[in-house]
Amino acid sequence: MNDILPEAIGSWQHLESVVRELLTSYGYEEIRVPIVEHTSLFKRAIGELTDVVEKEMYTFDMGEESLTLRPEATAGIMRAAISNGMLRGARHKLWCTGPMFRHEKPQEGRYRQFYQVDVEALGFPGPDIDAELIALTARLWRKLGIERVALHINSLGTPESRKAYREKLIAYFRGHESRLDADSRRRLEGNPLRILDSKNPEMQEVIAGAPLLPDHLDPESRDHFDALCAMLREVGVPHVLDPRLVRGLDYYTRTVFEWVNTDAQGAQNAVCSGGRYDGLIAQLGGESTPGVGFAMGVERVVKLLIQAERAPPPAVADVYLVVSGAQATAAGIGLVERLREALPHRRFELNLGGGNFKAQFRRADRSGAALALIVGDDELARGVVALKPLRRELGQSECPIAELAGGVEAALLTQNISLP
Repeated sequence: MNDILPEAIGSWQHLESVVRELLTSYGYEEIRVPIVEHTSLFKRAIGELTDVVEKEMYTFDMGEESLTLRPEATAGIMRAAISNGMLRGARHKLWCTGPMFRHEKPQEGRYRQFYQVDVEALGFPGPDIDAELIALTARLWRKLGIERVALHINSLGTPESRKAYREKLIAYFRGHESRLDADSRRRLEGNPLRILDSKNPEMQEVIAGAPLLPDHLDPESRDHFDALCAMLREVGVPHVLDPRLVRGLDYYTRTVFEWVNTDAQGAQNAVCSGGRYDGLIAQLGGESTPGVGFAMGVERVVKLLIQAERAPPPAVADVYLVVSGAQATAAGIGLVERLREALPHRRFELNLGGGNFKAQFRRADRSGAALALIVGDDELARGVVALKPLRRELGQSECPIAELAGGVEAALLTQNISLP
């Protein structure tokens, strides 16, 4: 688990702002669900034989209740839709963001507390919503200036067609059982599709020879997938057909997709992943409702922003108020608060904690401010404030306190410090 320090927070806030604006423009509404849910919810939704449930959840008992820190958000949103009576034939486009928790092996790009943006569309059965979600993510990369990502897509078919494929997969891997690693042998009977997602280099040759899931799709799933691919071509979203893409959660049906960082390798290259889960809500006790969504790893997208040099510069003060003398120090806070009221679009920093002029001007320089306001007891007695540009050689001037807001704005514009 890691700290997000002030020097990084600007990139996070920029990403969150762009995401919020984009999702709102597509008609998605924010929902906030608990970080803690009953353990049974994740067992039923994600699958008891998945790595997430078997090895990665933070679970604890409170009396007779078994509770878990959420390892992902989809299950909680589905539970909220059911328990709050949101379904009943209605359609919803929802999103949330916040921390998730998985007890995974710490490594580059993977944390035990990590942040996701989660987007879900409920009640839409056709491939058009799948295409819109993918087009939305493609637009997000363009807005952020991120280029080094590629879209991989696949179809898992229906549970019925996947069951038939599962039997063929088990038979194939049984014939090569001596070449399977310990994890794959454990998954063979319970969840053989997860073997296809193995990142073990020694497993890749045997996986390459396994039957391909797209060759065993039911006709309706094939039509759904073909229509999705046609729509993606229509909106100009390049994609790679990846028959080995299965995703790590049991609730997916038909469409699955991942946006991957083309500069990264292995398990840490996925930055945004999702798919369709038409049976999940019924599985959790709600009325049968189709669904599709995705989760985006915030830490990984922030890293891409920084690598692309599209992270915003850190916020700095526009004006730093230097005060000297007992009366000026007492009056300084009132003066700067009135300026904040008059110029809410500007950033002001007041010298706090005393210090001589030299020390205060060092602080003013470190603040990044373009303009220093100097108030001493003498200036206060004359009803003026001195204005000293800090980034350009323009000379010091004085401005009457009664006209200070206009004087500050004019001084900043003279230095080409435009409105934020």
